[in-house]
Amino acid sequence: MTYTWDNKAPTVQMLGRWQPWHAGHQALFERLLEKTGQVCIMIRDTSGTEGNPFDVKTVERNIHFALADKFGGRYKVVVVPNIVH
Repeated sequence: MTYTWDNKAPTVQMLGRWQPWHAGHQALFERLLEKTGQVCIMIRDTSGTEGNPFDVKTVERNIHFALADKFGGRYKVVVVPNIVH
């Protein structure tokens, strides 16, 4: 089945650094996807530190690599400022 992202549909938000995207993030994504059918993954732009070594483009690429084949159209990746509060 082919899915198409719908900005007006109920959506779950995942906000984080995703440094790196790993099995725990994947499991969380899959649980959240069950709630509304689509997830907006927001990447905090925190690249360039010891604890967050990957630049935001690498993080985004890793997320797409993990999700695109199975979940295409059911998620969107958005880069946001380093939101902390």
